[in-house]
Amino acid sequence: MSAALEIEGLSVAYARKGLALQDVSLSVPQGGIVALLGANGAGKTTLIRAVTGLLDLHHGAVTGGSVRFAGQPVLGLPAHKRVRLGLGQVPEGRLVFKHLSVEDNLRVGADILPRGQLNEGLEAVYTLFPRLRERRGQAAGWMSGGEQQMLALGRAMIGRPRLLLVDELSLGLAPLIVKDIYKQLRVIGETLGTAMLVVEQNARLALEFAESAYI
Repeated sequence: MSAALEIEGLSVAYARKGLALQDVSLSVPQGGIVALLGANGAGKTTLIRAVTGLLDLHHGAVTGGSVRFAGQPVLGLPAHKRVRLGLGQVPEGRLVFKHLSVEDNLRVGADILPRGQLNEGLEAVYTLFPRLRERRGQAAGWMSGGEQQMLALGRAMIGRPRLLLVDELSLGLAPLIVKDIYKQLRVIGETLGTAMLVVEQNARLALEFAESAYI
């Protein structure tokens, strides 16, 4: 099976902190679910930033290696072009737009869709997360942490990515809510064939969900 994501010999350094990753290699197969495990400070989020093109926002830079998405080299491409290639992300801390409504948050994620597919995309997210439909006009900042995580996931999925990067989904959430969201992630993988790289500190949970893991 060909790889959705191939990372070979990746090294990353930050301007003030020095080397953060050294010679990291991993792959995510098409339609596969892979977990990336490690303690705080191990470099998991740094790897995600390197793949998404957001390292420069944190004064970091790739110093070696390669990243290929769907067979195409992406290092050097700006983040928005990687999104248009089919790369989606649920960032650590969710980072929803708290003053915007639930639906406006989703519309931000749907920006890459053809105009005629917006309603279809919204309906797909609301079917997956009925609670978001109930709160579609509510400001995102007034939602619970679990609801905001659903919104962050829905915002990432509405653009129908081929690869989804999920960073610390369980952070700050009750275990039952986390299990429910992971169940929805599995539905996404099974029905849409979306490949996933899941960054997680909860090793037991991640290993129950993923097909393989890197530490």
